[in-house]
Order: sequence, then C-alpha cells, then structure tokens
Amino acid sequence: MRALTYHGAHDVRVDTVPDPQLLQPDDILLRVTATAICGSDLHLYHGKIPETRDGDIFGHEFMGIVEEVGTGVTALKPGDRVIVPFVIACGDCFFCRQDLFAACETTNPGRGALLNKKQIPPGAALFGYSHLYGGIPGGQAEFVRVPQANTGPFKVPTSLPDERVLFLTDILPTGYQAAVNAGLKAGSSVAIYGAGPVGLMTAACARLLGAEQIFMVDQFAHRLQFAQEAYGVIPIDFTQDDDPAATIIEQTAGHRGVDAAIDAVGFEAKGSTTETVLATLKLETSVGKVLRQCIAAVRRGGVVSVPGVYAGFLHGFLFGDAFDKGLTFKMGQTHVQALLPQLLEHIEQGRLSPEIIISHRLPLAEAAKGYELFDKHQDECRKVILLP
Repeated sequence: MRALTYHGAHDVRVDTVPDPQLLQPDDILLRVTATAICGSDLHLYHGKIPETRDGDIFGHEFMGIVEEVGTGVTALKPGDRVIVPFVIACGDCFFCRQDLFAACETTNPGRGALLNKKQIPPGAALFGYSHLYGGIPGGQAEFVRVPQANTGPFKVPTSLPDERVLFLTDILPTGYQAAVNAGLKAGSSVAIYGAGPVGLMTAACARLLGAEQIFMVDQFAHRLQFAQEAYGVIPIDFTQDDDPAATIIEQTAGHRGVDAAIDAVGFEAKGSTTETVLATLKLETSVGKVLRQCIAAVRRGGVVSVPGVYAGFLHGFLFGDAFDKGLTFKMGQTHVQALLPQLLEHIEQGRLSPEIIISHRLPLAEAAKGYELFDKHQDECRKVILLP
C-alpha cells in the first residue's frame, strides 16, 4: 500500500510499504477514505518529538470502511463506516471506566512525554505519533490496522459526507474539551491563543456553549479573518501587538480580564530571544510565551485551558502570578470516545459545521506537498484533507 512516512526533519514521503495485518483478536483492518494533517503532526515533521523513527507512518485523523475484523471484534462488521479516535483505549481499565480514555493504562508500551524519574505508567497510545506513544502506524495511508476496535472506532451515518465527520477523530473533540475545561457558558468571555485547526474548533465550540466575547490571537491575517467571519471573534495579530493580554484586558468588563484563556498553540510557540537560546542549547524543550500570556489575560479565579501539546521543560511559567490570581489549570490529551455521541448530534442538527475550515484537498500521493503548504502557511492554508 501507499503511506506517508518519516525520513527526518522536514522530509516526509509517500512510499510503498507492507500492507497491515490483523495482529490481535480485537483488531480491524480499515480502508481509509479520508485523512487529514493535524497541527500536532507538524511537531513530528519538525523533528521535535523524540523517538520518531525513519519509516514511521504519520496520521491520527482518519476514517474509512471496515475491511476485515478479528475474531474478538463484536462491535463492528465488514462494510461499517467509522471514524477512528486518535486515542487508543482499552475501554476496561481504571481510567477508561471513568471515561478518561486518554489516560488508558494498557495500550502504550512507550513512556509518554513524562520526564520525571518517579513517573507513573504512561497514558494511552496514539496513532502515528512516535514510539513515545506506542509506535502504532498512523492513518495517512491507504489501509491501517486499528487495535482495540471494540472501544475506538465510532460508526457514522452514511448520510453525512466524510468531510463533515472526519474531524470527530481529533480536532473537534479537542476544541470542545478545551472549551468545556475552560468552564465556558452563556455570557462567558474567553481568549483563544492560536487560530490553527484546534483554535478554530475551540472558537466554534465556545460559540456553541454560549460564550459572548471571544478574543483570538494569532500571527496570520488570513486565519484571523476567517475566524472573525466564521465565529465572530475579536482578532488580535500579535505581530502588530506586543502585548495581546493587555489589549484583551482593556476590552473586558472592569478591566478584570477574561473568564478563561485557552492555549491552542503548544510548545512550538514563537518565543523570546532567551527561549530561542535555551532551546538551541537544549536547556528547555517548550516555549512558555503563550502560557504567560494566558496567565496575564485571565481574571482572578479564572481558568487556563491547554489543548496545545507540551513536552519537557518550560521557561518562565510565572507560577507565582497563577497562585496570586487563584487560577485553575486544565489540560491534556482529549478523551475523544466520551464526547463522540453528543458531538455527532451537534453536527447532525447543524449546530456545528467543522468542515468549513478545510482549505485544501489533495490526493494522498501529494501528502508531502500538503505538509509544506500547512507548515509554511502557503496559499492561505488552514486545514489539509488527504484522499487515498
């Protein structure tokens, strides 16, 4: 089969690789009908995620048709049309029984991103996301083996086109969990840092939950313009504004700050000169500028929600400010499986239209071009869909 594979930083290729096979009784084989390039795939593309190896198949946003099922699969049959959550969960461990699927303690033989030597067992394995997260081949391919098929794959109606439901695999649940973690409700104010795919889905879900005032901070005018037109955000271009948090505070009631701030950027944020030097010397692995902005922009007693991926050490966290303001932090990978029924209903009822963020549709054979478009923000790229 053909699949997108890693060959070093900024070097991905569509190669011919062996077809996947059933390995466990609860595996299925899926024929991929649509897949996407995620913002967190760019961390892999940049060579920033340890234990990413030559030949690894990327991709954790994919859907398709069940081709073959293992002897232990009871939830699916050949011909079923499913989306596949990026989190691989067993459904029966301590955490899965609490709907904390991203914390599943049975699926990841890697170590996760923890650096503490007293670390607890890692969380769930992820599709196509390095050997830290299980080394499971991803879905930017013609076919993929899907383990734990009684828990993960989620059947979707044939009446809905692939594009309408594809983002149930990751960015829509991630945006929704970020908004819920932020405590958003009718009348809330929120600052969303990052207008990439997750940031846009977060804005959509913030509107769904009733947020009244949504600030969005980014450096790309085309993304901010889209977010303003689609979701009614108040755009702030940080290339034109040295301190977005100050601008946000000035526009909130009583100059108190927003009720919540959401970091949809993660560890590759554009940081200070000091942070660039520290990263070059490998004294830190994450840039903390966006988190510092979130801490500054949010009101006392507010919430900082972090769907953006972080790894390793962080410079200038300003923990004293967070303590003084009495902030709550909520973060982590998305418990996708728990959110799918309600999000599918929102799509079916027309309350969410995640497909509107798609800007580019390419055949799988042009996946490397898709990565370059997305990474370099060429041709006003927002989101790339790949069609095998």
